[in-house]
Parts: sequence; structure tokens; C-alpha cells
Amino acid sequence: MNRLDGKTALVTGATSGIGLEASVKLAALGARVVLVARDAAKGARAVAEVKQRSGAQSVALLTCDFGAQAQVRALAAAFLAQESRLDILINNAGSVSDRRRVTVDGLEQTFAVNHLGYFLLTELLLELLRASAPARIVNVASVGHKRGDLDFANLQYEHGGYTTIKAYGRSKLANVLFTIELARRLEGKGVTVNCLHPGAVATAIWSRAPWYARPILAVAKQFMVKPEEGGARIVHLATSDEVAGKTGGYYEQYRAVTPAPLARDPALARTLWDVSARLVQLG
Repeated sequence: MNRLDGKTALVTGATSGIGLEASVKLAALGARVVLVARDAAKGARAVAEVKQRSGAQSVALLTCDFGAQAQVRALAAAFLAQESRLDILINNAGSVSDRRRVTVDGLEQTFAVNHLGYFLLTELLLELLRASAPARIVNVASVGHKRGDLDFANLQYEHGGYTTIKAYGRSKLANVLFTIELARRLEGKGVTVNCLHPGAVATAIWSRAPWYARPILAVAKQFMVKPEEGGARIVHLATSDEVAGKTGGYYEQYRAVTPAPLARDPALARTLWDVSARLVQLG
């Protein structure tokens, strides 16, 4: 991995799992790392752990609940107020739910957190990313996108049909479509954007899976990738010379692979972009 002295990274979902591990690695490489946590106390503990494990001290904390668009806007404003550059943006915050839940903005929670949170935060920070070029955006997606769909007439499952797996797959399909469309829009601007399946990782996100799935997950976790490996795959996309200048890619196990057919539909990507901009009230 390349040294990152003088560079700044922002990592969402950074209090545990792959987000925490990526933060440790980025700090150890010399970056100033700003962790984003939903809970301030957990965030403070994560900052202390990153400092202790990396041996670095340039680690900061901001808080945000990605289920609330006002908080995403406040996060972006706080970051822009305190930081002069942004070289690496890692969109990692994620959620699953055992039943359909609605955010304060009236949106289905999984889609709101996993996709619209990425979309809104990135859009609000794009100017600084361009000013800091060459810069990189890494979106944490999932192989689960291959089971996803996008029904714009029932995007929030407001007309029924919600299941944990369907909602998660939809949000992860949106991550890949967003990555490819954003890469197209940023072509020649000095900012690359890629996404990845970090591996089936044993993290706390699955603690919110349905009760009936938990015994299966308990067994499956014995065979899952460790968070350290998932974090390393994120950092690879964020720092490696192997992906320098490459954009719009979907990666599994450090290699660019072809995503699902729906994820490669440019018309679907443009429609999703327009719908997302409307849902987060961006012009």
C-alpha cells in the first residue's frame, strides 16, 4: 500500500467491522482519518482504538445517523468546515432490518441508509473531492446486488413485498448503479469511483437480521471473511497503484469483475440518479 501522508480520508460506518479495520489501515499509512459514527460514545472508543492500533494520532470523529437526511447534510457541513481536503471517501455505513421500517424522511430504512446516504453525502462533498484531485471514492456494495431489483412503482415497498434480503439486494444494486453513473459523470475530473463486495464478512450488521435467520448466520459466520480482510480490500481500492486511474469498476477479491446485467443498464442508472436526487432534494 502507498503511504498517505498529507492526505485525508473520511470513513462512514467506522465504529466496527470492516469500516474500523479500514480506518486502522489508512491511519497506519499516514492519512488523517475522520471516522463517522452514529453513536458518539462508540465513535470515541473507535477513535481511541484506531490511534492505539495504528500508532497515529491524526484521527477525528464526526457523528451521523444516515437514516436522517438532515444529519447527512450536517455531517457534510461539519467536514467542510474543519477539513481543507478530501482524498479518500469510503461509503461504508449500512443497515438491514427484519421488517420494513421508515426513516424520519418517510423512506424505507435499508434503501435510505445504504443507498441514499451514499448518494447525498458524496454529492455534498464532490466539490472538495475535485479540488483535492487525484481523489478516490470507494462504495461498499455486495454480491447481493445480483439478487436485487428496482421497481420504481414500489421503491420503498410501500405497496408490500418487503423482505430483508430483497431490500438489501435492492440497496446494493443501487450502490453499483450509482458507482457506474457517478464514474461517468466524473470522467476527466481527477476523481475515480469504484465499488466492491468486501466478502461475506462476519460483522454486526447481521445482528438485525430476522430471528429465523440468526441460527443459520451463526453457523455461516464460522466460514466468513474476517473484518480485517474485508477492510484490506477496501483500502486496496482506496490506495493501490493497481487501480490508480481506474473508475466505474465492481471488485471482488481484489479483482474487477462484471456485475449483474441490471447493474450495467445505463438507462436504469440515469433513472435511479434522477429519482435519488429528488428523494434527497438535490437539484
